[in-house]
Amino acid sequence: MQSTRIAPAAMRTLSATARRVVSRPSSFVHQTRNLHVQVPTAMYIRSDRLSHSPLTNNTSRTQVRYYADKVVKVPQMAESISEGTLKQWVKQVGEFVQQDEEVATIETDKVDVTVNSPASGTIVEVYAQEEDNVLVGADFFKLELGDAPKEGSAPPPKKEEKPAAEEAPKPAEEAPKPAETPKPAAPAPAAAAAPPTPASSPAPAADEGKKVFGNRTENRVKMNRMRMRIAERLKQSQDTAAALTTFNEIDMTNLMALRAEYKDAVVKKHGVKFGFMSAFAKASAVALEELPAVNASIDGNEIVYHDYIDMSIAVSTPKGLVTPVLRNVEDMNFIDIEKNIAALGQKARDNKITIEDMAGGTFTISNGGIFGSLMGTPIINLPQTAILGMHGIKERPIAVNGKVEIRPMMYIALTYDHRLVDGREAVTFLVRVKEMVEDPRRFLLGV
Repeated sequence: MQSTRIAPAAMRTLSATARRVVSRPSSFVHQTRNLHVQVPTAMYIRSDRLSHSPLTNNTSRTQVRYYADKVVKVPQMAESISEGTLKQWVKQVGEFVQQDEEVATIETDKVDVTVNSPASGTIVEVYAQEEDNVLVGADFFKLELGDAPKEGSAPPPKKEEKPAAEEAPKPAEEAPKPAETPKPAAPAPAAAAAPPTPASSPAPAADEGKKVFGNRTENRVKMNRMRMRIAERLKQSQDTAAALTTFNEIDMTNLMALRAEYKDAVVKKHGVKFGFMSAFAKASAVALEELPAVNASIDGNEIVYHDYIDMSIAVSTPKGLVTPVLRNVEDMNFIDIEKNIAALGQKARDNKITIEDMAGGTFTISNGGIFGSLMGTPIINLPQTAILGMHGIKERPIAVNGKVEIRPMMYIALTYDHRLVDGREAVTFLVRVKEMVEDPRRFLLGV
């Protein structure tokens, strides 16, 4: 075998292992599977005849590839979140991932965060298991950078199939064993064992009155981070705010007629459904501008008045209640509100909502009516001062101009922090919302 020649300047840049490979390739034949040669990708090895060397693969000019490992850290999720729970490895060790492809999902107090691969490569090691708590900035997984493996390079599964094929005949070898034991004396003990069975039958008859029907098992499931955070926040609200709830009722006749007349035209032109939430959100924005204390919050010994209205809309998801925020509702019309609510609601149900979508909020609306609620007292979403609760629409007899009529009615409730909002402002707020919703023409006239 002829020795390999390489330029002296390039030889100095090689590692000690690479120098040994270049100078004595024959001694490296049996070590190639366990060792990588790390050289710059543009550097080549020249040789006249290296047909037996695994480096050349029967070529006169061979490029030695450069492999690098990258340790990916747990990403930054939000300013207020320093850790999470690893819920799922979407990719496993040995699998190839493209750049920006999803690798894992981390559950936080507010949302589930998707971790994507920063580069293309193969996962060679993971540093956490599912249900482990992971800290932001900690080592998460190791990635061997490189292109996707070729289709032909998949021998490992075949090795696993061979032992399975060898284990298949074992049951066949065990099959003749019953044939070798033709003992006629075996039925005698079986017949002797038969009499005790009727003797045991009276025992259950005595206990028939004590039988318990139905399944009485219990199943304990670990509470997820979002549910734990919701429980903590709700209890904190009850312990902090001087909460009080006031009620009113709204005749939905005119708003329902408006919706019935224009809902098809709205869908055709704007591609969004015309619901009731837009009317209540806009009416609340008008009332909040007139009563700024309801839109304010308490920060220590100070009252913070907001000159904007960021409205949190409560959305129910399989993991719990989330409150994405509509920004600057005072500048929106009905269509703008419906489009934004639909987009945020879809993101929440698809588990794609982000921390930024739920940050802030100066006032909250919760619609329990979609589940059939007749009346309820919502809990304040701190540090906000008030929350409006909508409920189901039920037909009830009411007095209209001295006559009893059946009208579609809805109860509404405002829970407010009595430390900042007095009863006068709370009742005035609900009356203003009632006026706007019962007569939608007021939105156009600004009265």
